Amino acid sequence: MKRKLVGRYIVTDPKICHGKPTFRGTRILVADVLEQVAGGMAWQAIVEELRGSIGEEAIGEAVRLASETFREHAHELALEPANA
Repeated sequence: MKRKLVGRYIVTDPKICHGKPTFRGTRILVADVLEQVAGGMAWQAIVEELRGSIGEEAIGEAVRLASETFREHAHELALEPANA
């Protein structure tokens, strides 16, 4: 597995965080930031907490990619209807 740009701000690299998606030039996991967004944390507050290591544009990219991935794979998460 080689380093791969997932977007403008997101990268996977087997040498960084075991290949999990991070924001380019950091060891900040995309999943951690998405969890903060899902928890209702304001994007600007996330930027401040991370001392400007990533910007709102990077957070936006992560949210867009997560949304696209969910739409593409939502059918895999659908539960079978219960037998009545």
